[in-house]
Amino acid sequence: MAPKHIPQRTCIACRAVRAKRELVRVVRTTARRVEADPTGKKTGRGAYLCRQRECWETALAQRGRLELALKLETPISVDDFARLREFATTLPSRENLSAAPHNETR
Repeated sequence: MAPKHIPQRTCIACRAVRAKRELVRVVRTTARRVEADPTGKKTGRGAYLCRQRECWETALAQRGRLELALKLETPISVDDFARLREFATTLPSRENLSAAPHNETR
């Protein structure tokens, strides 16, 4: 039996290639809104970011990066941008992800 295919996507901030489910999709909806899509199922043009605050901060700080990935002709609206920043604050930082407790047995 062949192994199951796992779709891969690239984070637009750090360029890491990961399994699609490990990333968060940002979507440009048909109504020209830009929003986080943690489920990855909303209709529209999408771009992917790691589930780490640093990647979101990088993508949001470099104006034009998200717009280019989503093929927007105009900048992201102030309201949509604020919602994306708010979503980013809910994500763990890279340090918190790597600081796993160590179980030592002696």
